[in-house]
Amino acid sequence: MKKDKRIRNKGRMKNFNNSTSQQLNNLASQPLNNSTSDGYAIRVEHLSKRYRIGMDRTYKTFCESAVNAFKSPVKTMTNLRKQNDTFWALKDVNFEVNRGEVVGIIGRNGAGKSTLLKILSRITHPTEGEVILKGRVGSLLEVGTGFHPELTGRENVYFNGAILGMKKKEIEDKFDEIVEFSGVEKFLDTPLKRYSSGMQVRLAFSVAAHLDPEILLVDEVLAVGDAAFQKKCLGKMKDVATGGRTVLFVSHNMEAIRRLCPRAVLIADGHIQLDGNSEDIVSAYLSHGREQTPGVRDYDGPTAPGDDYVRLRSIRLVNEVGNLASVFRINEGLSADIVFTVLQPIFEFHTHLRVFTQDGVLVFGTGSWDEKSAGNSQLLPGRYIARCVIPGNLLNRGFYYLTVTGAVPNVRYIFMEENVLGFEIIELGGAGGLIGFRPGIIRPIIKWNISKLRETKSP
Repeated sequence: MKKDKRIRNKGRMKNFNNSTSQQLNNLASQPLNNSTSDGYAIRVEHLSKRYRIGMDRTYKTFCESAVNAFKSPVKTMTNLRKQNDTFWALKDVNFEVNRGEVVGIIGRNGAGKSTLLKILSRITHPTEGEVILKGRVGSLLEVGTGFHPELTGRENVYFNGAILGMKKKEIEDKFDEIVEFSGVEKFLDTPLKRYSSGMQVRLAFSVAAHLDPEILLVDEVLAVGDAAFQKKCLGKMKDVATGGRTVLFVSHNMEAIRRLCPRAVLIADGHIQLDGNSEDIVSAYLSHGREQTPGVRDYDGPTAPGDDYVRLRSIRLVNEVGNLASVFRINEGLSADIVFTVLQPIFEFHTHLRVFTQDGVLVFGTGSWDEKSAGNSQLLPGRYIARCVIPGNLLNRGFYYLTVTGAVPNVRYIFMEENVLGFEIIELGGAGGLIGFRPGIIRPIIKWNISKLRETKSP
């Protein structure tokens, strides 16, 4: 088989590009199970990726460095120690994916999911371990990956197809289908730099999905598209999967993971924590909130989520009498208190809360910008609390999870804690009444009025 050039360091990657029909037939005739060494499309063995953190990237002359070291020896030694700090984004990861298998990759932000896909896409090299890929790889990791902003949409289809290893004839055969799926035909001869992020991801996904890679890697980039296009993409991915191609799908949409992926892998702190049936893995991932101290999650010190401007200090669930709680009556209101410290003056910082069901379905999201009195143009250094009050008789009985975010809207996220706390809404009885169970996720008390219409005589 034709092999790619190996990476000559501790980490190695090999790519087997099946170029002949005989080789493809041989592979197709082999059973798809983890015990068959030749049945896999992706094999990852003892994979690790290390990054250096805290490095000073300002360039100095030798004289400047010597003078600084003489003036401030303690500071110089501290900086040198910081430059030697390392962070293992992945550590000793092992798994196999069979040909034609669809696998979901889930985990909290910073767990190592995107790093894994970048290594598999050969964007970055592994520090240790080995990756073996059997077949042509197509990847969609970030909006605009493999696209050039100065080229038109039409030119970028050919450009990106060439990067994916496609011949011009192959691209031409799929061109009309790609354009129709993307929905950007009207702007096909417009430079890509004038496209919105949603238009770019439409075109990028369309190219990656239609140019027949044997292995398709998809990150959470689909979240950029609108709801209709996301649904369209998920349908296309289902078609790709049933067509016998291998798919690795990273997503925070647990419903999509459960629907598309028979198997899921949970990554935590750079390690594979769980690998198995997607229903079981998703349930275990979402149950993480139950393991926290009931009703509270505290963060201390410089490692607390945030940056040099804002640090998250605690998230608390409080009942109507002001006590910490994780179980609430169905007609009882509850408050989510988000405590944070502002370290430097910051403009337009807001907190955001999302409530999910046990199945990973988003119930609703709300942000501090919803309340005019909670809005701010600038927050000065100090300790703050953002309180979100969820009224009673809104959520139905069941278990729910909170995801808490701090951000400057439309600029940057400062922290995001997913499934950080779990809480339960309990039913107190009364079938269909004001405090009883009703169909659906929410059970709002909607105002009704019944009145008798005045009878009118017919002419």
